[in-house]
Amino acid sequence: MLNEHVRDIMTLEPVTVGPNDTLAQVNQIMIKKRLQQLPVTENGQLVGLITSFDLWKGKNDAEKEDTRQVREVMTQGVVKLSPKDKVGTAAELFVDRRFKTLPVVNLRNELKGVVTAFDVIQHVYMKEYPKEFM
Repeated sequence: MLNEHVRDIMTLEPVTVGPNDTLAQVNQIMIKKRLQQLPVTENGQLVGLITSFDLWKGKNDAEKEDTRQVREVMTQGVVKLSPKDKVGTAAELFVDRRFKTLPVVNLRNELKGVVTAFDVIQHVYMKEYPKEFM
């Protein structure tokens, strides 16, 4: 089960934001979609990752709406997976690095999906107890 490819469990066409989007826009997306991390793409290429933590760090509480751009606070050196990486590799990264979301990209750095820690847990659980979900 951990030797399967992440492409088998990844979320295709994840919600993304652009580097020029404002943090107020990102905040609304995260609230509406109930997400804590979003890949940042530009022309289909992964350029970073923004988290709910990024939204509030450095924010001036006096501001009603955060007009800062995503590029100002996003993480650029993102750890990523390829579609052929193993589910076990994703699990190891979640354990060792404490990530919650890992972007999945092809050789051209184009975003193909995301894998979350929940995806791995659900995959392992469903393999072990398949009748529970039938």
